[in-house]
Amino acid sequence: MTKRELMEEVASHSPRFARQEAAGVVNALFASLTEALARGERIELRGFGSCSVKQRPAREGRNPRTGALISVAAKKAPFFKVAKGLRARVDGKRVKPRYAQK
Repeated sequence: MTKRELMEEVASHSPRFARQEAAGVVNALFASLTEALARGERIELRGFGSCSVKQRPAREGRNPRTGALISVAAKKAPFFKVAKGLRARVDGKRVKPRYAQK
């Protein structure tokens, strides 16, 4: 699914929003998530997964073309961990609701 398809999906699920409004909602969501990660915050979307920033240490690497050693600087990288429920649904397994009604 592309960002444009996501905007169309939001617009179709919420008929009170025009397409431009749905696009604004999706863009605002992604901007907020990006800013949170840039600040080093953790994002948790229950039932979907969590995203955090991991520190990668400096290391020695190799140029794949020449085989020469090169130094790779330390850096931060986004890391996504999928939720158990989503992993099971993608795998085609039935997911029991966490809080079943009595």
